[in-house]
Amino acid sequence: MHIGIPKESKNHEYRVALTPAGVHPLVEAGHQVSVESGAGVAVGYGDDAYRAAGAQIADAATVWAAPLVVKVKEPQPDEVTRLQSGQMLFCYLHLAAAPQLARELMARGVSALAYETVRDAAGRLPLLAPMSDIAGRLAPQMGALGLHKTHGGNGKLIGGLPGVAAAHVVVIGAGMVGLGAARVAAGLGARVTLLDRSADALARAEALFGARVATRFSSPDALADTLRDADIVVGAAQVPGRHAPRLIPLALLRTLPPGSVLVDVAIDQGGIAETSRPTTHSDPFFVAEGVVHYCVTNMPGAVARTATEALTHATLPYVQALADRGLAALDADAGLAAGLHVHAGEIAHAGLAEDLAQTPG
Repeated sequence: MHIGIPKESKNHEYRVALTPAGVHPLVEAGHQVSVESGAGVAVGYGDDAYRAAGAQIADAATVWAAPLVVKVKEPQPDEVTRLQSGQMLFCYLHLAAAPQLARELMARGVSALAYETVRDAAGRLPLLAPMSDIAGRLAPQMGALGLHKTHGGNGKLIGGLPGVAAAHVVVIGAGMVGLGAARVAAGLGARVTLLDRSADALARAEALFGARVATRFSSPDALADTLRDADIVVGAAQVPGRHAPRLIPLALLRTLPPGSVLVDVAIDQGGIAETSRPTTHSDPFFVAEGVVHYCVTNMPGAVARTATEALTHATLPYVQALADRGLAALDADAGLAAGLHVHAGEIAHAGLAEDLAQTPG
């Protein structure tokens, strides 16, 4: 099969879908791989490295004409127009927060598979996990930056100083993002509270962090109580493939201390706060109701080399399956089939269909 790997065009998105090491086994298996010129340069993989792996370096038109297009982020408006009926598109999609893109993919007859809902045999999310881990580890760093007065923050140093209290970091959700955020925040010396509705998730967190991280069952009352003295809030709650739960309505946001920071990692799926709206690496912060918001939709793109290597390791077996068998690979792997969001002009993911049905327009 012909596999196309485009150069990402989203704001400050430096990742590339596959490294040269990921391309090589596909070529060895007899597949044709076309990589758009310059696609990997930003992360240290020049065109020559892809040629040495057996790929063809091509222009955008050739890459986007491939039956299987593999990329990192959802297609941007100028990329959508390149898609053709019958193509397979494999990338992060987050369509619950992008109903217009969902409609365009349906109209173009594309079979769109989303990394974020592919499951392994144990029911885990192997393609979402590495980027969630990275985003979680980045979140306290971005929150610490948001505390700077230059961004509208309260001026606190996240780890404090001898005799001066550290910042209080509240992490909502004890999944991969939340655990990564709690780990780094505690390592930076912050006072950390981790909330989740699952006793098992909180037990795992206590086993990992001990007394360095306080855990608490999440409820509206517990959330309101915890947020009253939060300096940094990390939104790490998500429902795979669906709109993120809206846990911080406007009234609750207004109870946060002035100059506190919300790092809404769930913004890809619409965000957990009523005031959240997507931002970019070029302009990552805005202030609403006295709270600094960081809502960058491609956080791992900031550490693109690490993210590209991790993503390649995770996605390659699934790319190989699609290249070998096309959509028939979904019949043999229910976990891969769980990634199918759009097919034959219809929404193929039940949860996504329910969310989009509730979206105006």
